[in-house]
Amino acid sequence: MDKFAFGMMRLPQLDQKDPTKVDIEQVKQMVDVFMENGGKYFDTAYPYHNGVSEEVLRKAVVERYPREDIIIATKLPIFSVKKADDMEAFFNEQLEKCGVEYFDYYLIHNINEMTHHAVYDYDSFEFVRQKKREGKIRHMGFSFHDEPDALVEALEAFPDCDFVQLQINYLDWNSSSIQSRKCYEIACKYDKPVVVMEPVKGGALANLPEEAERIFREYDEEAENVSWALRFCNDLDNVFMILNGVSSLNQMKSSINIFKNIRTLTDDEHELIDKVCDIVNDLTPIKCTECNYCIEHCPVNIPISKYFSTYNANHINKMQGGDPVNAAVSYLVLADDEQNGAAADCIECGSCEKYCPQHLKISELMKDVDKELNNPMMKEFLST
Repeated sequence: MDKFAFGMMRLPQLDQKDPTKVDIEQVKQMVDVFMENGGKYFDTAYPYHNGVSEEVLRKAVVERYPREDIIIATKLPIFSVKKADDMEAFFNEQLEKCGVEYFDYYLIHNINEMTHHAVYDYDSFEFVRQKKREGKIRHMGFSFHDEPDALVEALEAFPDCDFVQLQINYLDWNSSSIQSRKCYEIACKYDKPVVVMEPVKGGALANLPEEAERIFREYDEEAENVSWALRFCNDLDNVFMILNGVSSLNQMKSSINIFKNIRTLTDDEHELIDKVCDIVNDLTPIKCTECNYCIEHCPVNIPISKYFSTYNANHINKMQGGDPVNAAVSYLVLADDEQNGAAADCIECGSCEKYCPQHLKISELMKDVDKELNNPMMKEFLST
């Protein structure tokens, strides 16, 4: 349990269409089980659950447990900073929302090309340093979604940071876009401990294609898909926390069991993981983690991640000789909701793409979704 951190980004919801409607009572149960089994580290952020995650942390954790028994991490929403003074305002608001006088870990949220201007021109590094000098931060760092060279730049500009948070999982380890291995090796070179985010890649490594899952099951029929992903990250020597964004009490109990019985991967198991990576890459054309950072910035309200998930499911189904009707129906039902824009409604403004940690060309992919899933005959059938 030493490395298991409770990520509060994908909490259970009472209304699946409204991320602010968090099932607070279930979260409290999840927190209790987590704490009873030795968990301490809670990770949240200003935008999670459309701004309510920090408040949920206060209600489910801070107001129910002694401050000295918990470790709280949150993040400066640098992507929303328009002037230097905004950082102070956000920080004070976060202290109030979380109900604390200091943060154990505080990160500049998502250093990348899109946030470069605010990070460097407003000297967010010095702002965070000052908060540490004031005793309002115990450990300072940043989360990162960009090229390895940009990570070097950030570490050179912020040499006194205490840690970095990187996207690491076995699928992204050798990915040409995420480049997890290279970023991890840079963090090691600069002697910076690593917090892992997206160890299960937004749930993608929990819900594997049938062919990939069969490889794991034939080797160990008792092991859950998630266990392979968490073991991969746990084996990395420079990792001190693994953020696991559990979404239910059952997932929490399952994760606790995995971490309590975690063991090192063998050479044979690494070979299995490589095979699974090849299969998943072949069967999953859109590498979306469903973080939903993009959605609030879409001017025509396209449920981007849901369309991508449906598109991927359709691709897997076709590759395995299945009927594409179900995916078309799922897409059309979503698109017919008056709250949602259709894939064809994309105006290619690029606003969403600036916030995508996976660097997806969303506007181009929306054309693929429309071409593949917008079936006029099925639409006519459903309307009758």
